[in-house]
Amino acid sequence: MKGDLIMVEFIVKNWYYLIILLAIVVVGVYLAVAFFKMPTNAQIAKVKEWLLYAVAKAEKELGGGTGKLKLRYVYDMFIAKFPYLVQVISFESFSDLVDEVLDKFKDILSSNKAVQMYIESEVNKNES
Repeated sequence: MKGDLIMVEFIVKNWYYLIILLAIVVVGVYLAVAFFKMPTNAQIAKVKEWLLYAVAKAEKELGGGTGKLKLRYVYDMFIAKFPYLVQVISFESFSDLVDEVLDKFKDILSSNKAVQMYIESEVNKNES
């Protein structure tokens, strides 16, 4: 009886946190279901979009000449962002995806001065 009263008291005092938690869970489930309902090509396109960001971040953080280290850095970010995909995408397949994205990143880097400045700003800071 006393335990039930404590539980009711807790719910009454913290109802807004429970609503927020429920909303976060519902949105998370909705996004996961929406992602998995996409055709496989659309899922891969979404992952590649994210990989472009991750490759740019790795380049900015680690600079040139650190290919394997950057690949590991991006893979660790991938594991954190998409833990459910790690079970279905081998490291070799992931590496192939990164190679595809790297080609696009190099094109963007060579043609976009703003991206060049963004990447070089951190690299120069790390070299100082």
